[in-house]
Amino acid sequence: MSLETRRRISAAFGTVFAVAVIGFFVWHTLQGSRGLIALGAIREQIALAEAELARLEAERARLEARVAGLRGDRLDADALDERARLMLNLAGKDELVILYGPGGRLW
Repeated sequence: MSLETRRRISAAFGTVFAVAVIGFFVWHTLQGSRGLIALGAIREQIALAEAELARLEAERARLEARVAGLRGDRLDADALDERARLMLNLAGKDELVILYGPGGRLW
């Protein structure tokens, strides 16, 4: 091999190596576990988790308001009556009970 051929091979090898290194980093920037494509999926998971959090916080606030009516220091008579009837399966003498089956259909 002549000296000129060796120089060309050396220059080509350096170029190929640089392109390979750049390609490696570009690939992992896009496709890696922390890449741009994964970033979109992570943002979607965050949005779903935030929506679930908002739903659960609203449910918690509703339940806390309901429980507040059953506390001893400020007892809500309607809430107490509702819970007692539900738990004891009782109804008043002048009340009409309509039984519903699954799906809200009458029996």
